[in-house]
Amino acid sequence: MNKLPSSFYLNPDVVEVAQLLLGKYLCTNFENQLTIGKIVETEAYCGAKDKACHAYYGKTKRNQIMFAEGGVAYVYLCYGIHHLFNVVTNQAGQADAVLIRGVEPIEGIEFMLQRRNMNQLSYHLTAGPGALAKALGITTKDYATDLQGDSIWLADGGEPTNHQKITTSARVGVAYAEEDALLPWRFRISDNLWCSKAK
Repeated sequence: MNKLPSSFYLNPDVVEVAQLLLGKYLCTNFENQLTIGKIVETEAYCGAKDKACHAYYGKTKRNQIMFAEGGVAYVYLCYGIHHLFNVVTNQAGQADAVLIRGVEPIEGIEFMLQRRNMNQLSYHLTAGPGALAKALGITTKDYATDLQGDSIWLADGGEPTNHQKITTSARVGVAYAEEDALLPWRFRISDNLWCSKAK
């Protein structure tokens, strides 16, 4: 599997990127523990016009990496518990990002189970953004990580995205975003067992 090129992340259409990421691979290597998950669920966030996006109201200490050039990680803490992994996209200053919500475990499953304190493989392992980040070892320490590096990267498995059936729906947990809460910017590989079960 080859790393996605830097140019992939510069696409100005974050909704398209969120769909193109389905079927790609999220890879981590921490302390020689390689883990790989096939991306099966994503959500798009557009800094310029989306009230659900952390960057909509401007730059803060937490979201400042979103204003960087695409191709870096935006990891934040949700409810003080869950580390959520996002891929920054678009040109510098645009503050677009894709939240990775679900991955299908491919490699390093034993490491994922250890990190999640689980002894049996089930969809709970990596379905949901907090679960997958923990399984792959991603924390806020990885904030601003270059996705061309060797600790976290995304790879192309050679499977054309347009051959997959994609389910589109509203995003999860963004009721505060008023009319933008209804945007159909959550994407899942249809019938994949590793997608989160959120409404």
